[in-house]
Amino acid sequence: MRVLAVPAFALLALFLGAASCPGANSRSSSPNTADAEIEADLDRLLRFDAEATRSVLKKASATKDRRYLAPLFELLRFPESAPKAEVGAAMDAIAGEQLGGDWARWYDWLAAHPDVRTVPGFASWKGSLYAHFVDPSMKRFLDSGRPSTIRPELIQWGGVKVDGIPALDGAPLLRAKAAAYLTPEEPVFGVQVNGDVRAYPLRILDWHEMANDVVGKVPVSLAYCTLCGAGVLYRTDTAKGTLTFGSSGLLYESNKLMYDRQTGTLWNQLTGEPVNGPLVGSGIKLERLPVVVASWENWQRNHPETRVLSLETGFQRDYKPGKPYGPYFSSPETMFPVHQRSQVLPEKAWIYALVVGGVPKAYPLDRLIKEGIVNDELGGRKVLLVLEPGAEAQNRTVRAYDRGDRVFSRNERSFLGVVFLNDQEGKAWRVGEEALTTTDGKSLPRLPGHLAYWFGWFSFYPQTLVYGEAAATAP
Repeated sequence: MRVLAVPAFALLALFLGAASCPGANSRSSSPNTADAEIEADLDRLLRFDAEATRSVLKKASATKDRRYLAPLFELLRFPESAPKAEVGAAMDAIAGEQLGGDWARWYDWLAAHPDVRTVPGFASWKGSLYAHFVDPSMKRFLDSGRPSTIRPELIQWGGVKVDGIPALDGAPLLRAKAAAYLTPEEPVFGVQVNGDVRAYPLRILDWHEMANDVVGKVPVSLAYCTLCGAGVLYRTDTAKGTLTFGSSGLLYESNKLMYDRQTGTLWNQLTGEPVNGPLVGSGIKLERLPVVVASWENWQRNHPETRVLSLETGFQRDYKPGKPYGPYFSSPETMFPVHQRSQVLPEKAWIYALVVGGVPKAYPLDRLIKEGIVNDELGGRKVLLVLEPGAEAQNRTVRAYDRGDRVFSRNERSFLGVVFLNDQEGKAWRVGEEALTTTDGKSLPRLPGHLAYWFGWFSFYPQTLVYGEAAATAP
């Protein structure tokens, strides 16, 4: 897999200028003499003294102790810490490989070798390294004392500081008619909760990736991972109180690690699960709510009462469409390495992602465009997927419903853009944001699916089913 070449410090300038598990913490026992000796060597690396660094590299090469690999891998991201060629040569000597200073290839190698140990204090050492080169605030997330369900050696720096991609908190809203800055064809995230309708333009969310809001009196966070193409709406009132979220500046398998401001826990943006920090093991998982990507023209026509984000966000950003990720969105390549992948679909193929009864399934968008309506079964329930008609070649407007005992087909009837379907008895149902409804009061509830790039979905749901395809399994 090719990785899009984007210098990390260039990304940083762009954004700033404009419990236990497979993790090293749990795999390692209490420090023994060898661990303590290696940890002392890691402390020497943090002096950033050329002579001390070469001494450690020489020792690591001679001992071939694989506990040095994860720390040396981190140095490859920061050439100022040590020459990449020398670090890569030491890693080659330890692992018996010929990968040199290629950080992306070493990421894939480490991911494929979960048996490679790290010393008990590795996560805290990594926190000190990131504090020196990136942001002192990252030390709170990279701490060997924190419970974790992810491997700390695979947590990646995303190129920005903590909150370098600033979240929106209760951002100013406009009535639809006042949002003259929007063009008819541009995409928005459309949300409706308890009759309250909102639109979050992607041209704004590309810069912020998180909107903490209250919609229909329900606290929510619209968490958007630009790298994996997924905007997921979460309900954020939990057993630990209402949480609000920010961007940690860290990634895992090229997926955004968001953090809650109340406890400092890191969360997987795609699954809504706490993965590192105080809430790991709490049993809390964020509840998904329905969200759709629609053109502004269609969303406004169907929901003239909608409110939409104002450009006056309180931040100075270039909110023109396509900024800042236009080249990435148009490229077939990923920006950061991803280990767990499948060739069932192209890596950045659009899919509609759905989890029902604990069973995940990916519906390729190009297939939905051909079929328009899909009557399916998933997780013991009968489900319906509907592609909004019109401009199918670029259409990403998909909604999912629990169809009960009904089988649906397209009804060509429409009124002011409202879409209708027919059930097997010929009864007309209106496609809505919260449910399918009939004129006599019957309803079928909406299901909380969302769009994503295939690689992003498969990374965290490798057991996923794929509509119209053989089972997706890792090679």
